[in-house]
Amino acid sequence: MYHIAEATADQPEIIALIAALDSYQSALYPAESNHLLDLAALPPASLILRKIVHSDGGAVGCGAVVLNSDGSGEMKRVFIDPAHRGQQLGERLIAALERAAHDRFCHTLRLETGIRQLSAIKLYERCGYQTCPAFAPYQDDPLSLFMEKSLVADLRLAMQ
Repeated sequence: MYHIAEATADQPEIIALIAALDSYQSALYPAESNHLLDLAALPPASLILRKIVHSDGGAVGCGAVVLNSDGSGEMKRVFIDPAHRGQQLGERLIAALERAAHDRFCHTLRLETGIRQLSAIKLYERCGYQTCPAFAPYQDDPLSLFMEKSLVADLRLAMQ
């Protein structure tokens, strides 16, 4: 009924999903606490983007990883259309993003989410993410929660 597929930031369905996410987050947080990243402005080599596709062909969710030169990555723009939530699509999407990041030699994923997005926080916790201090380019923000997950059991293995 659903599958995960590669995506590009210029696809109309991705643009629509991100616009829905931006609208949702803008209603929850002031502009200074909204860290809205334009995925289309990133170099394609630093971006992993996936979409959740329904059997009818429409995209119902998306998520991205922005790869850093230090072997870490940041998960961004994770969103699932509310009509399709509650089916473990978030877990499937995050697992797909983690596999793709690991395949691109990423050893640690980090993310920033808002404290009012309790379902998102619970999803990330179920997927093994733990709270951590703010990381660059972020500053501490009382409306933000920072999380991370190691994608390798031993970071020395990532260096081989």
